[in-house]
Amino acid sequence: MITTDVRHCGSSVLISAEGTLDEDAGALLQQALDDVAVDARDLMVDLHGVVAMDASGLLHLLDLHRRAECLGLRVLAIGWQPQPQQLMAQVAGIPGRGSSTGDRYAVAGFRRLIEERAQRAQDANFPADSLSA
Repeated sequence: MITTDVRHCGSSVLISAEGTLDEDAGALLQQALDDVAVDARDLMVDLHGVVAMDASGLLHLLDLHRRAECLGLRVLAIGWQPQPQQLMAQVAGIPGRGSSTGDRYAVAGFRRLIEERAQRAQDANFPADSLSA
């Protein structure tokens, strides 16, 4: 279960998420993006409160990012906690604790890579750690 809070400050919007980012998060993230004003230019997604994430949750986060960019927003995801960051590293095939996947998240090619691998994990119903390679 995840909760979100949307705050506006000028042309910037902060979406704070808290809880577990999983398959049920899609509608709530969509609603949070729907609450973004049309004159917004920057979207910051604060993940400090997201303690766990699965492949479905990662796909929802990537979808939020892609849809926000289609609206012309610059997107920055911050506050990656250990489990979500490790899941993204495993999905991307970048092993090791403390990998910089959160930093790479903003790169479009990297997002496509993890999106494809997260989709495979979700479709196959595999745990993310079986995807490294």
